Formats: sequence, C-alpha cells, structure tokens
Amino acid sequence: MRPLDFKDGVLRLIDQTRLPTELVYVRCSTYKEVASSITDMIVRGAPAIGVTAAYGIAIGASAINAGTKEAFLKELEDICSVIRSTRPTAVNLFWAVDRMYNKALDNRDSDPDTIKELLVSEAVKMDHEDVEINKALGSHGSKLISDGFTILTHCNAGALATCDYGTALGVIRAARDSGKNINVYADETRPYLQGARLTAWELLQDGIPVTLICDNMAGHFMKSGAIDCVIVGADRIATNGDTANKIGTYSVAVLARENNIPFYVAAPISTIDFSIETGDSIPIEERKAAEVTHIKGIQLAPDGIKVANPAFDVTPNRYITAIITEKGVLYPPYKVNIDGLK
Repeated sequence: MRPLDFKDGVLRLIDQTRLPTELVYVRCSTYKEVASSITDMIVRGAPAIGVTAAYGIAIGASAINAGTKEAFLKELEDICSVIRSTRPTAVNLFWAVDRMYNKALDNRDSDPDTIKELLVSEAVKMDHEDVEINKALGSHGSKLISDGFTILTHCNAGALATCDYGTALGVIRAARDSGKNINVYADETRPYLQGARLTAWELLQDGIPVTLICDNMAGHFMKSGAIDCVIVGADRIATNGDTANKIGTYSVAVLARENNIPFYVAAPISTIDFSIETGDSIPIEERKAAEVTHIKGIQLAPDGIKVANPAFDVTPNRYITAIITEKGVLYPPYKVNIDGLK
C-alpha cells in the first residue's frame, strides 16, 4: 500500500484527509504543490514526508531554467527553503532536503541537466530505501512480539506514513507474516483521527484484527489486562532517546509504565536528530484551531472558544522500553547506543 507514486515528473499522493470514505489521489507537478500537500497533511508521517520532500525538490529542480550553474544552485536553494518551511517537527523532512541539496552540491561541476537527473535518481533511491528499511525494522521488531499478543498503537505509523509497509505497523505486519496471531487496539488519535481514519483502515485492508477505541479508553484497557505492549512511531528522536510523536503519545507511555506494559518506539535512523541532546530542543508544531473545533466541517465547539492544538508531544526516554530501528533494537542507555549509530 503505497501513499505516493512518482512517474513522468509528476508525484501522485493519496489524499489522506479523505480516507477512509474516499480513496482520492492528488497530482503534484510543481514543488509548490508538493509543499502544500505536506503542509495540508495530504501526505503525513515522518518517512513519507521526507521522501515526498525529496520528490518535490526533484520536480522543482527540473523546472529551473537558469543561465549559469550558480544561478541554478541559487534557485535550488530557494526551492529547498520552501520545502523546509512546510512542517517543523518531523526531522525526516530536513534530513531529506539536506540530502538532496548536498547531492547537487557534490555534483556542482556537472551541468544543470545532469544535476536534475541525479536529483530524480536520488529521490527514487530514497523511496526504495525507505521500503527496505521498514521491512528490516519490522523484522527486528517482530521478535519482541509473542504469539497471541494484543498491541496498542497510537496515530498512524503504517504504510500510509511511509513509502510502504510502515514502522510501528511494519512490526505488526512482520509479526503476522511470521505466523503469529496478533490483535491490535487503535487509539482514534484526536484531533485529526489518524488512528480511526487511517490505522483502522490499513489494518482492515490487511486482514489484521483491529479494535478502535477512543483515546481516553487506553488506560482502562491497559488496567484490565487487554494490552500486552504498545508500539508507536516517531517524528523526531533526540540523542538521549526522548521521542516526539503525535500528541497523546506521552499519555499512553505514562499509562503503559503504570501498568507494567512494554512501550516500544519504531522508527528509522533518519528520524534520529543527532544535533540535539534532549527532547526539550524539539520544536512542536501548533496547528489550526479548526482541527479541534470541527470534524469534517461540522462544528463541535462554541464560537470564539480559545483553542490550543499542539500536533506532537515528547515522551521522555525513561518511559521507552526500546527503540526499534532498521539496524536492530536499541535499549537504554540510549545516549550510548544511539551515538553508536552515527
């Protein structure tokens, strides 16, 4: 299940704001259309955002008509700046932009047409790499899952959040594919309902048993013994293991600790921000009030109400049992083990 497809210079994205009732694709033929798709959450999920950004830069570069190499690189830098400004929290976005821009700089002695071709190839390479990374991550993580486990997940860290297969859901898929009987509880994930709209839809498509619950039911089901472990994705991980993920993740982690339930984070190494030491340095995106006051255009709250809508929160490393990556499973002390991945 691929949320994106690049062909003949055009990027097609599943419009994830329309799921699960409609499967609609958005065509992006300019970098500005790609940037808007990231900002408007037509595409979302840290790995998918990163690869989408890479394709956006390749599309933008292909349209540059500059007279000199210097002018070409300046326009490319401007395109990268627009893409970088779309969303602040998911570090994969900035990792992808830097990788694409550095690819151009490393080949600055080539003519612009050659650089354009190299950028397309690099974006395609990143796309393919992401799928293989997710499968490797899933294989490592599946070893933590026993037959008959019921897993709680929050938000959507599945194929729709990546280029295919998924991170947290990749672990679940790998466990199922190895012959284990797996059940999933999916938090609805207010206010954007990624769990209800996307995770539940993905798992139903895959034939994996899933039960949808409201976010404030998680503690009840943990206390009652219904949950064996929690697996979530990540948007940015500090070098000490503090992890930013969809708002509400921190609450789930605290509840898991209270109930002696393992809490796992599944994310590629590209989600680790090696430039920051703790989660205190992770920028938290504040989104529109309407996401809280309305659902599908239907108003739920009174006019004029003050709204706070942080899109992410940070889970301190002490609540995280392990971090699952494509290179293996990391345990505390995270500072030492994450530094070893550099």
